[in-house]
Amino acid sequence: MALRSTGSGGGSGTVLHLFGGPYVTVDGCRREIPEGSKRLLVLVALHRRRVERRHAAGLLWPIGSDERAAGNLRSALWRLRGAGIDLLVVDRCSLRLRADVAVDLEATSDWARRLVAGTAGPEDCTLPPSWSDALDLLPGWYDDWALVERERLRQRVLHAMEALCGRLVDVGRFGEAVEVAMAAVAVDPLRESAQRALLLAHLAEGNTVEGTRCLRSYRELLRRELGVEPTPDLATLVHASAAPRRPTPASGRQVVAG
Repeated sequence: MALRSTGSGGGSGTVLHLFGGPYVTVDGCRREIPEGSKRLLVLVALHRRRVERRHAAGLLWPIGSDERAAGNLRSALWRLRGAGIDLLVVDRCSLRLRADVAVDLEATSDWARRLVAGTAGPEDCTLPPSWSDALDLLPGWYDDWALVERERLRQRVLHAMEALCGRLVDVGRFGEAVEVAMAAVAVDPLRESAQRALLLAHLAEGNTVEGTRCLRSYRELLRRELGVEPTPDLATLVHASAAPRRPTPASGRQVVAG
């Protein structure tokens, strides 16, 4: 069964695309961001609030004098205007993204936040189409602020995938739960919470053999890579599922000891 994805919405309005970008679409028409302005636009967009011009200049151009950094900032803003990309509100002291500009990662981030917080609705019980892009935001960018944002979003989406797996198990959508958990495990095979989600999905469906195989593979991986064992409660889950259940006496029938 293929994992279903939520839609991405219409193409109207102005959207800053960080997944597969950065680039901008205006009413569905793509516009390229000047190379020298990309980091400035993305930095301001990720903050989603006012950013002091001095702070932005220092982050983006840390080598050299403050005057040179300020000049680079002015040049980046000039290039944006020259390209017809009017996404920022600029004054003498600060920068911010226009309120009517959408950022594509926000929909995925909000989806993940609802699942982790336990406030997700039925419409959230699918993987959004951009989930894999969210796990590797802005590949090739090594600025400290970009690395922090990449890891923050990666952790949020992985936690959401694990929560989604539990939601799918609760409503009996076991096949989808297994697929979501397997996707999370593929991203980070050493992540025990993802392995636990996969194990619980197998056991909830009654596939104790699959659960046992899953635990064995994970144990071998941990021993090989880290020289450690999984936490004992993973084995307890499998053993409890595999243990034969004693028959319950029929209602109203007296059980006499022999």
